[in-house]
Amino acid sequence: MLQTDSEFTKTRWICTIIGLGFYLVDIVTDVGLAVNYFLVGDLVWAGLTLLSVAVASAATQVFSYTWYRDDMRKPLANPGGDGLICEMNRGGLIGLHVMQTGIFTRYYDLLKVGYGAVFSKPLGPVECPRDVHLALFGRATDLSMLKLFETFLESVPQLVLQLYIMLGHGHRSILQCICMVGSFINIAWAIVDYRRCLRRSLPQVREMPSGLPTFVYLLYKLLTITAHILSLSLFLVLSPYSTLGMAVVWLAGTLWAHWVPTDFCTSKGLERLYRIIVGVVLIFTFFNVKGQDTSWPMAVYYVLFALVNLSGPLLLVLVRPEVNATEYFWPVTLLIFGGTVLGLVCLLLYYAVCHPRGRSLQADEVDGHMGQERETETPDNMVRVRNFLQL
Repeated sequence: MLQTDSEFTKTRWICTIIGLGFYLVDIVTDVGLAVNYFLVGDLVWAGLTLLSVAVASAATQVFSYTWYRDDMRKPLANPGGDGLICEMNRGGLIGLHVMQTGIFTRYYDLLKVGYGAVFSKPLGPVECPRDVHLALFGRATDLSMLKLFETFLESVPQLVLQLYIMLGHGHRSILQCICMVGSFINIAWAIVDYRRCLRRSLPQVREMPSGLPTFVYLLYKLLTITAHILSLSLFLVLSPYSTLGMAVVWLAGTLWAHWVPTDFCTSKGLERLYRIIVGVVLIFTFFNVKGQDTSWPMAVYYVLFALVNLSGPLLLVLVRPEVNATEYFWPVTLLIFGGTVLGLVCLLLYYAVCHPRGRSLQADEVDGHMGQERETETPDNMVRVRNFLQL
């Protein structure tokens, strides 16, 4: 009998439906908000709102198609060896991704195959083959990585932009609030879903427990990311030229990914694009980009992170003292201070108490590769996640 950790269950199938719902809500609210800006004449806000959607969609489609193309040559993903994936050839896949529907195709395929595996009753006592569940987890893992791309290319920048518009220009609307809430939920879901899929890709999955460790890890990420988003928004209120500082941080993160170097993609061009995206991610939070021991880089990152967060409100009140009278300044400042402190406490708690340890474990944010994995029965997309951003 398959163990629960090795089985694609009904709960995980339902969670896929929920994830698709969050993804749709996030996109629809962003596009709706852009249309609303356009109708009231705020063309710059409309353009910037749509820009994050377009960039995230284009990047995820590129990686989605490339992974499909790579999987065509893999026997587990394409057992027939007929050059078809999701019953489509390469031309059909190119067309779907050009129309920006590659992610929806992946959701449809996962839900369709998953439904047959977890809801259909077998004709006899024979269980659904283990390879089917491995393939389903492979599909889910690819989706989780693409969702993480989408989160940091769309949802997080969208929060920064909308907070800047709200705080710096006094523009508030119900749709704007819905958009921000949708982005926040999407961030939380993407982080939890990716952690779950990363757990499944480990050779000793039971040694990286869920439950409380997942909750503490989620708090650490959400609190630190939220505090940083608020701080960056205050920097933008101080001066739109603060984007130059963000560009410097992005460049530093991209160069670090080149220097490490990362080894995620099958082509040099795509690897460069991946490192550019890693640079964007590192603006907002820390991930282990190589699977090596990153204790010191992580410590340096969060020291600088805390200094940036604390300097945002301080600089704003020194340069523009009139903000003291605004209704948002002190609540936002308290959220920044509280989120930074509590987030770093959760980080320390996670790695001191909840962090799995042992020679057989895969890397996460602090640890490097601690052993050689057995990949003889592992789908290519399950191996792929082990070279992706580690928790």
